[in-house]
Amino acid sequence: MFKEFSLIIDPTFHMWFALLVTIVSVFFFVREKVPLEITSVIVLTVLMLFGQFFPLLDVNGNNKLNPTDLLSGFSNPSLIAVLALLVMGQAIIQTDALRVLTGVLDVGNKAHAFFAVLGMLLFILIMSAFMNNTPLVIIAIPIMQTLARSIDMKQSRIMIPISYVAILGGMMTLIGSSTNLLVSSSMLELGYKPLEFFDFLVPGAMLAAVGFVYVVFVAPLLLSDRSSMAEELRGTEKEFVAELDIATDSPLVGMECVEGEFPELKGVNIKLIQRGGHLILPPFEGYEIKAGDIMIVSATRETLVNMLGKYPGFLLSEEQSRIMAMQEEEKEGITSEVKTEARLLAEIMITPASRLLDMSLDHANFQRQFGAIVLGIQRRARVVRRRLGRIRLEAGDVLLVAGKRSQINAMRDNADFIMLSGSKRELPFASKGPVAGAIFLMTIGLAAIGVLSIPVAAITGSVLMLATGCLNIRQATRAIDRKIFLLVGSMLALGVALQASGAASFLAESILTLPYMDEPVVMLGTLFLLVALATNILTNNACAILFTPIALNLAGSLEVPPDLQFDIAMIFAITVIFGANCSFASPIGYQTNLLVMGPGHYRFVDFIKAGVPLILLLWATFMLIVKFYYGL
Repeated sequence: MFKEFSLIIDPTFHMWFALLVTIVSVFFFVREKVPLEITSVIVLTVLMLFGQFFPLLDVNGNNKLNPTDLLSGFSNPSLIAVLALLVMGQAIIQTDALRVLTGVLDVGNKAHAFFAVLGMLLFILIMSAFMNNTPLVIIAIPIMQTLARSIDMKQSRIMIPISYVAILGGMMTLIGSSTNLLVSSSMLELGYKPLEFFDFLVPGAMLAAVGFVYVVFVAPLLLSDRSSMAEELRGTEKEFVAELDIATDSPLVGMECVEGEFPELKGVNIKLIQRGGHLILPPFEGYEIKAGDIMIVSATRETLVNMLGKYPGFLLSEEQSRIMAMQEEEKEGITSEVKTEARLLAEIMITPASRLLDMSLDHANFQRQFGAIVLGIQRRARVVRRRLGRIRLEAGDVLLVAGKRSQINAMRDNADFIMLSGSKRELPFASKGPVAGAIFLMTIGLAAIGVLSIPVAAITGSVLMLATGCLNIRQATRAIDRKIFLLVGSMLALGVALQASGAASFLAESILTLPYMDEPVVMLGTLFLLVALATNILTNNACAILFTPIALNLAGSLEVPPDLQFDIAMIFAITVIFGANCSFASPIGYQTNLLVMGPGHYRFVDFIKAGVPLILLLWATFMLIVKFYYGL
């Protein structure tokens, strides 16, 4: 029945449908109104339903859009290798295996601190060529904060460079980034020879070296000093969303809004007032604060600290106050003044592998679990108009918490957070650190020399990490990013549809119609810029999977010079890798950009100012590499 039905539709129907699904999925990925994993699952479901009701038949009558082919991406060896490498990276964090190396750079001497900053950036650059760069950035953030304070450097000038050098280092080897592995895997599925471990080490190292010089000496000059801007322009300093529950005896009861603000809440931006199930939005002129009101406000950390110091318990709801009082009463003989001093404030950032992701504070029962109270949440360029307890946490969220010194110190050792505002922690060297380091070096070494394939090496390494107790099964499962799993699986299915329907060939032919596209150098330069642009509005993994079949179709349309020493398909695939790794101009382009956004007090425009020149510099360097290294 399906075969007869497929004969009466236009032959290009499948192609246009695949292109439509691509455009719609890109739109939703960019908007981010729907969670990325939900969009991925919807795309996959649409493709399977379409393939079921409108089969695309080959000459033998087999459906090229069958569920087996569309779902094969979830068993893709490269995807499994990426997830296994995430587990190994989590083991490195869990055992603090890199502490021996990072401890050398974590100096207290101000005269040596500048060289320690350079050394730390170089360390990240090299290590990110051989391991997932997200754990590296997580380890580096608190160390670099300390070093920046030692040389009186603002954090806004050093956080973006941390992310950039991690991305640059990932360009050098096949396992340096999940993007690299996925491009190689796509080549294999399309009938091409996959990339080897060091196939693009030389050109990747050239790009990384040029980028490193820019990141160290130029990027900090382009980044704004957010602290000084905050003093000059009110409201540009990093703010937290906080909740004020107005008790019956609160000094705010009966206070009226005069000339747009409440007298006791100066410097506080009131987003809304919830009263008896109704929402009151600004302007609040003429309104009086009443007992039972719930006020959602945004304020700087300094403002919240001043309010908490002036009115102990002022920001706390009745339940929060009760919990805090019970905790403080555990210690006998402490006066109320000492109690107030004992309540410290700190900033913590939610990590990508945190078990609190997608959980609300109420659901996580944060106060009881950690003994600290969340006073505010700061999220990248978003105004959160909800009660704190109902906000679902995301990776990169910065929480302002209050608690006793022992409670804050205990949170430093929790893998769910990165402590941003405390002093350096002094930890004994983890007993499993050398074991985790040895396993990591062994598995990477065996993969590099070709004894084991990368998927086998990565899975073996992750299993050894578990078997030796470097991390437990719960920590391993937390390290597996479901967003990567669902995104890559669905995008590979979309890649199958693009290739089978002829949409990839159509796009490649369309690109060939552009002026001067008959020249390989021009074609590669154009492809690099297209992929670099796309990777800053999509995710780098989705971008790599979508552009790989297009690039290989472009390579197949060229007349290869007889004296070319490199495989033309490999050159085009490497171009996609380099372009897809240029996730510098957007905080959503790469996960490490999102991680440094909170500590650096950044806005979207900061990534554009520092990232666009870097992309153009790398493009110019790549053009020279194509001309003189590849000989095109």
